[in-house]
Amino acid sequence: MEKAFEELQIRDDFMFSVIMRNPKFCKPFLERILNIKISRIEYPKSQEAIDITADAKSVRLDIYVEDGKETVYNIEMQTTENRNLPKRTRYYQGMIDLNILEKGENYKNLKRSFVIFVCTFDLFGEGRHIYTFENRCIQNPELGLGDDTTKIILNTKGTMDDVTPEMKKLLDFIDGKEPEDDFTRELDEAVQSVRRNEKWRLDYMTLQMKYEEKYEQGVEQGIIQGIEQGIEQGIEQGIEQGIVKGIVKGNRESALRMIEAEKFTIEEIALYSGLTLEEVVELEKEC
Repeated sequence: MEKAFEELQIRDDFMFSVIMRNPKFCKPFLERILNIKISRIEYPKSQEAIDITADAKSVRLDIYVEDGKETVYNIEMQTTENRNLPKRTRYYQGMIDLNILEKGENYKNLKRSFVIFVCTFDLFGEGRHIYTFENRCIQNPELGLGDDTTKIILNTKGTMDDVTPEMKKLLDFIDGKEPEDDFTRELDEAVQSVRRNEKWRLDYMTLQMKYEEKYEQGVEQGIIQGIEQGIEQGIEQGIEQGIVKGIVKGNRESALRMIEAEKFTIEEIALYSGLTLEEVVELEKEC
């Protein structure tokens, strides 16, 4: 089942999005990840309010900020392992570039960009805390393409000694451990503050209601389509088969929406949709 609002932690997508809307937390968060100093960060006007749409057909960027020096940063929290995560980084990069070009910019003015996925699992299984990717020549790895794009996959369960102590403490905190320094303690206090905020509680409940509505609509539409297919066959058996097919179709559509939304575990998707765990896993492969 979806977590109660009082149980949300920073690694939960909703909580992470709320906290990172504050530059007081987002700026040092980025600085620890990239091991750089950022003078300031800016939130584009279109990003001022958190979009809590439950439309699984659209993909929103959790956190999108600029630093005023021709660099943009996209941060995403990932707690459910998705087989298509590498391709999602490619898609998000495309969204960022298109957003800039739609404003009338020449492609030569595309900004330097970082797409950062904070994962609570080791996507590549090498034990690293951080995996950094840039486009380089296969024949000569020393030759970079120079397209100013970087994709970073963080792993809160890393085992290597490959990041700074401050970075390790941050990843440990995201993974559920107690805060160990001033910054992670500030983040912990921010989580407690959000939990006490009635506005965010209402927004979270509204989001959950929208997901439930989407699920119910998918089932209802599937049943109606199934009945129509059965009627077209003109026999009682056809109607019954149509209803069954409609229910199955509705369940599959609902499961697909939940998979694409990346807000639910496989077990939760199976519970909500009525599909088996095996069926959900197979659907994930199709996404």
